[in-house]
Amino acid sequence: MDQELRLQISQWLSDWGVNSTPSDGVSTSVLVFASMLLAMIAYLIVRRGVVRTMNIVIQRSKVNWDDIFMSHNVLEKFSYIVPALVLDLLLPIALTEHHLLSSLIDRLVSVCIVVILIRAVFSALDAFNEIADVNLVSRRLPIKSFVQLFKLFLFFVAVIISISVIADQSPVYFLSGLGVATGLVMLVFRDTILGFVAGIQLAANRMVSTGDWIQMDKYGADGAVEEVSLTTVKVRNWDKTITMIPAYALVSDAFKNWRGMSESGGRRIKRSVSIDIHSIGFLTEDDKVRLGKINLLKPYFAAKSEELADFNRQVDDADMPVNSRHLTNIGTFRAYLKEFVSNHDKIHKDMTLLVRQLAPTAEGVPIEVYIFTNDTRWAFYEGIQGDIFDHIFAILPEFGLRAFQGPTGSDIRSLKNSM
Repeated sequence: MDQELRLQISQWLSDWGVNSTPSDGVSTSVLVFASMLLAMIAYLIVRRGVVRTMNIVIQRSKVNWDDIFMSHNVLEKFSYIVPALVLDLLLPIALTEHHLLSSLIDRLVSVCIVVILIRAVFSALDAFNEIADVNLVSRRLPIKSFVQLFKLFLFFVAVIISISVIADQSPVYFLSGLGVATGLVMLVFRDTILGFVAGIQLAANRMVSTGDWIQMDKYGADGAVEEVSLTTVKVRNWDKTITMIPAYALVSDAFKNWRGMSESGGRRIKRSVSIDIHSIGFLTEDDKVRLGKINLLKPYFAAKSEELADFNRQVDDADMPVNSRHLTNIGTFRAYLKEFVSNHDKIHKDMTLLVRQLAPTAEGVPIEVYIFTNDTRWAFYEGIQGDIFDHIFAILPEFGLRAFQGPTGSDIRSLKNSM
């Protein structure tokens, strides 16, 4: 068939006044030019016809995922395969009389087809990864890690196939040689292998996902996860710096994930105020009358007064404080705080709500507030916490209490002047 085609071309050239034989360079040049022209025509038909039509259909569709494929030029990159296949089919026919050149070009075109195909598949994988990000699938699964691993696998397959095509050997021959170099591969791609295994564990146990707030002091990370890749986890810290953590470190080392707090809808306040022990005492009758006017304490005084009166009636010499029960300013203060936070509109009522007295220390008696806000946003949370403790410090004198504070320079100077 090749010889008949050359004879026909030679006859055409003779009719046009060109002196040529079926085996000379003119016929070969004409066939090569015709092959390249057909490849260009095939490319224009696919690119201007099929691809453009598909893009118009994609633009008019109501779904979004196909728009992402179009933005990554997936169809355009696949269209380059058509002219490459045409050249791979026709050039060996055109170069029949030049066996060495025909073999070389055939191998080069085959390698080009592999490269074009891998490049197009890489674009499709990138589009798939972006679709997963848009649909928030990457928050549940490390899609980017799997995409990167698949790219790495395809890259090695493409390299092996290309080398086997150039060397005119079976790919099995090179795969057997790759088995000998397994130790070297394990050494070179140690982080990649460990990262992939860690990525599977992170995904299976939902340990970390994009958007999570994690804290890992060992690596100086305290912020939101921006990216989970095959080998690293990218964290943007709250001070706008970026920390890159090895993926396997999240499995082997301890870290804190604040996702549970965000999903629960409540954020904990666990803070105490230390009361000066010398300011603690029993309430006088005047104190009871004055504090009894506080709306939040009216039910408390009503219940406690009746309870203490019933107990003291059964005790001899009840007028002595050591024999009877009496209200204290710190106990009344705790009751007030509990009512105050229970009625606060920014406190989560379905979570732990506790006001407790901790063990005394050298800095006084700590009264701890253990509650949860119903707004987990950082700035709003800090504002709620600040408002609550502003009120606590301001209200202490009403109960005859003082917050403990170590002596400052001005205290020492005042003491020196008084002496």
